[in-house]
Amino acid sequence: MTQSTETELPHWPPVNSTRNPLTPLDDAERQRYVGPVTRVLLPTGITAWLVSRHTEVRQLLRHPAFSSDLHRPGFPLLRPLPPEATRDLRGAFLQMDGAAHTRLRRMLTAEFMIKNVRRIEPLIHRTIDEALTDLAAAGPPADLVSRVALPVPSKVICHLLGVPYADHDFFQSRSRRLLDRRVPPEQLQHAAQELRAYLRSLIDAKRTRPDDGEDLLSRLIRDRVEPGELDVDELVGMALLLLIAGHETTANMLGLSVLLLTRHPGRYALLRDRPDLAPGMVDELLRYLSIVRTGLFRVATEDVEIGGRSIRAGEGVIALISLANRDAEVFDDPDGFDPYREAQQHLAFGFGVHQCIGQPLARAELRITLVELARRFPDLRVTADPQELTTRDSSIVFGLDTLPVTW
Repeated sequence: MTQSTETELPHWPPVNSTRNPLTPLDDAERQRYVGPVTRVLLPTGITAWLVSRHTEVRQLLRHPAFSSDLHRPGFPLLRPLPPEATRDLRGAFLQMDGAAHTRLRRMLTAEFMIKNVRRIEPLIHRTIDEALTDLAAAGPPADLVSRVALPVPSKVICHLLGVPYADHDFFQSRSRRLLDRRVPPEQLQHAAQELRAYLRSLIDAKRTRPDDGEDLLSRLIRDRVEPGELDVDELVGMALLLLIAGHETTANMLGLSVLLLTRHPGRYALLRDRPDLAPGMVDELLRYLSIVRTGLFRVATEDVEIGGRSIRAGEGVIALISLANRDAEVFDDPDGFDPYREAQQHLAFGFGVHQCIGQPLARAELRITLVELARRFPDLRVTADPQELTTRDSSIVFGLDTLPVTW
């Protein structure tokens, strides 16, 4: 949509430092944003359509007339992004449409299939065991985020990609800048350039010894880059996307999940006593917590009707999956957490062609970590109230900075 002076419109995203971190929106906020389609004002002064019901969100995310390309006119942005900050996104297929998106995504699909994730479960188990052993050795009190929630997915994705975990401080600090909506455009651009330069150097080094590695980057170099199916800049973009998504999302889910589960010891104990319930409980956690709380962003490429509203070509649209996952038309008692719920209809991983490619890996990491944590630390408890915790409200991926625990 066009530049707006309609300050009476609800602002998206809302700023509320007192909101419970386990609740995407409080009751007053939901009154403003819940509905089939709502017009909102973004921080850039541009208006967009907010879609919050489950049916309409699914319709939006699978409709080919809604583009993920942030370079298209009218794409809804939460912060100004000058062209130079986004000019080289080749390989970041999450922001591509059609054949360009399909071509790159297909090169990775097999890597993240359930059968391949099952094959690496021993690696996941070892990584979790090491983290929990370190946690026990550190002794209470401890920070669960820095001891477990962040290192587990970081080490796993580093191993899969062939990225040295010794460099984790470097890439984690840069990735958080990229996800932080408060970061000025020049710092955002600098963080992206540093990460791309780092990954380019790593890939160039792997190209000098193409037969040495069985990690994902080495295989893509051998099977795609050298035959000319994929250029190096595209591979850098793919690696950047996987590195950031592979640790930030799961790390934030782990911290919030432990906070939620330990507030009700009976639910936490279920992980130890009934590990067969863990896969379903993970889906319920994903539904209930919905950490991508700012939504998924699209721009219409043609006129489309969604939820009785006519959305014109060039207008921005935001799929609010956090509210779609609490739609009473789909989920009974949607604001309640039910460890026995069948919640597979949730949209935490998105929907349609851009649905998260790494979801089998994320599910496995969440399931195994939570079960092993409950088994080895049955008396684990959080030593702060939810409202006392520092949250990443300005991040595209919501989470906790720290989670103080004892046992």
